[in-house]
Amino acid sequence: MEFPSIALKGTSLGEMISSELRLKIINKSIAPGTVLSENSIAEEFGTSRSPVREALKTLSNEGLIRLERMGAVVLGLSRKDIEELYDVRYLIETFVIERLSKMENEDLIKKLNKILDEMIIAAKYNQYIEFTIQDLKFHELMIEAAEHKRMLHLWNNIRDIVFTALLVATKKRFLEQSNEINSLIEKHRVLINSIVSKDLEFIKNVVHDHFEDTRETVTNSIF
Repeated sequence: MEFPSIALKGTSLGEMISSELRLKIINKSIAPGTVLSENSIAEEFGTSRSPVREALKTLSNEGLIRLERMGAVVLGLSRKDIEELYDVRYLIETFVIERLSKMENEDLIKKLNKILDEMIIAAKYNQYIEFTIQDLKFHELMIEAAEHKRMLHLWNNIRDIVFTALLVATKKRFLEQSNEINSLIEKHRVLINSIVSKDLEFIKNVVHDHFEDTRETVTNSIF
């Protein structure tokens, strides 16, 4: 499994390298405890060591590796990491949807429904990469629409690792649990309905159910 080139559009060489390594670490192609060498990675990607250092620093900041003198030691993504990641997502999106429910958002609802249509098309043609891209786009659009700088900053700190874990989970879901894809689409439709409802209790329940499902799917896909 390679990181999809469509998701790398406009990225730097360092970002491309970090994306490839992140995917291999999360799907366990590179096992925890492995020592990554700057020279070996630079040779593999046909580049100098500078973008490799940039990539390793990014992965270190995400907690996927630990930088040592001997090289970069792979830590991987543990069950606890996934649990904490989705705790943060739940906090962000509960806040975001509650905030959106108090705003004028007719245009946002139209855009979210359009993304939902794209997810339906991707599911119809068994395109798990496009489905994942649209899934992330759906959530990111809501976060950006909330117009909260600090919350957006918090999201950006976990965005890449969320997308990669989601990519791994969605591929497995398409291959082994395709009957659940329509249910996943409907869960996104309910998120839209929760914004429109302006019912705070309903919003909390909907977001909780959505992320409990996703958390379980991601965990089962990686372990």
